[in-house]
Amino acid sequence: MSRAALPVAGAAEVRAHARALARRHRADLARVLTLHALAAVCGLVAPWLVGRLVDEVADGTTIGAVDRLALGLLASLVGQAVLTYCAVQCSCRFGEKITAEVREDFVDRVVALPLSTVEDTEPGDLITRASRDTDALANTVRYAAPETLIATLTCLFTFGALILVGPLTALPSLLVIPLLWAGTRWYLRRSGDAYRRRAAGYVALGDTLAETVPGARTAEAFGLRRRRRETLGQDLAEAYRGEHRTMWLRSSWYLTVELSYAVPLVATLAVGGLLHLQGHASLGQVIAATLYVRQLIFPLDDVLSWMDELQIGSASLARVLGGSQLPADREPTGARPDGQELSARAVTYAYVPGRPVLHGVDLDLAPGERLAVVGPSGSGKSTLGKLLAGVYHPATGAVRVGGVPLVELSTADLRRRIALVTQEHHIFRGTLRENLTLAREGTDDAEARRALEMVGAADWAATLPAGLDTPVGSTGHQLTAAQAQQVALARLVLADPHTLVLDEATALLDPATARRAERAMAAVLGDRTVIAIAHRLHTAQDADRIAVIEDGRVAELGSHQQLLAADGAYAALWRAWHGA
Repeated sequence: MSRAALPVAGAAEVRAHARALARRHRADLARVLTLHALAAVCGLVAPWLVGRLVDEVADGTTIGAVDRLALGLLASLVGQAVLTYCAVQCSCRFGEKITAEVREDFVDRVVALPLSTVEDTEPGDLITRASRDTDALANTVRYAAPETLIATLTCLFTFGALILVGPLTALPSLLVIPLLWAGTRWYLRRSGDAYRRRAAGYVALGDTLAETVPGARTAEAFGLRRRRRETLGQDLAEAYRGEHRTMWLRSSWYLTVELSYAVPLVATLAVGGLLHLQGHASLGQVIAATLYVRQLIFPLDDVLSWMDELQIGSASLARVLGGSQLPADREPTGARPDGQELSARAVTYAYVPGRPVLHGVDLDLAPGERLAVVGPSGSGKSTLGKLLAGVYHPATGAVRVGGVPLVELSTADLRRRIALVTQEHHIFRGTLRENLTLAREGTDDAEARRALEMVGAADWAATLPAGLDTPVGSTGHQLTAAQAQQVALARLVLADPHTLVLDEATALLDPATARRAERAMAAVLGDRTVIAIAHRLHTAQDADRIAVIEDGRVAELGSHQQLLAADGAYAALWRAWHGA
């Protein structure tokens, strides 16, 4: 099966999403910017008052005038402190609100991904987007974006104050513009691609680790340790090159930035001194202008230091948004199935174009029938199961339920009718109740307990410290493999689909646990239609019919006794299984 990375959104889509986010929260954003603007204005009063004080003293003034200026200076500092405190609080609340929305939006996007895409996507790609990218994006939304807006606003106010103090003394400060513009333009033209390359490097590294760590014993058994180490080394080298490139860009850019800070300050002092000597500016104006230029360094430094974080956030947002570019894997028409009959007609499927895995498969299942699908490894059994469950869609032909192609059902409608049970049973971090009721909203405690009782889990569930409210999962009460499967089966009871596709749901359990799980599963199956992908033939002999898959085709179809009597492929598999 081919593995592919999810797409990455373009710069235009990233900007459009950021604008839409700002529009949705324009009131909160305006409140944050207003408070910070008022704090910035209060901060700009102090240098002006210092310059005024110098001029007053130079011209000869009274103690009362000095006291009034000192009180004004104190008032501006206190006002700035109070407004800054309120603004920071408002910024934090705003940032947390946006961060929560971004995370919820990402979860919605991941959950909405076509199941076939999730099956075929590199696991490291999804893991990186769900962890590293969302964390980076949350940091950008929480800190970088608002801090950059505030610092930019402060820079504009400071430039305005410089001009008001004296246009001539403000001129030297303009030297900062071409220096910063040239350096920042050079940086931005290169940093976008560099950060995207860095993110791709971490994706490859994460994917290699996700494949190597769980399969370490297999790699050791087949003598693949050296090859896996070489692959990991290559991925580490690529991640290092990506990190080294972005670090070199930052370091080169910061050198220009530091030079941009020093030149205007020195120029203002030098030019301001000449202007004062020639009588074009007072000493207070020169001092005020110098203080403003010195004060301008701090918001400028904030803008430039957060620029790096904005680049990381932009690259992360592009990756998070990329999932929405995938085409829908179904086209719901609103058609309602007339019955529960499941059928496949002339179904073919290929993971790689031109190399089909299934060839013209035809099957008909009556409601309540139990079909076992057997065959050699790689024959296409699991692929067929996913086609019958609607996870994959046929390249040609159609799979229908009640006469309606599965592709024409919405995901919610499909899952109410057909469910796939695999070897992996996930326990989400949360309470036992939450793990059960996610199968059907509005489930009450009585229904949850009844579902647990049906799968034989009522006894151990009753012994939990807080009953249904006991936290389970990675940070809570650890469930055994059998208990985890019972929870998964209880979800099925609550979801109540009429057809189940079982892809050897107990294959990863030890024999004793598997027997208990199979007894629990028997209670769930009831009169439902069951397609069981059987890797162990003893689970197939009790089925109503058995389909033998060979080279992507249905080689035989019949009951256990019929196929043994035919002495074909199934009989050979049965003899090999029993060592006869």
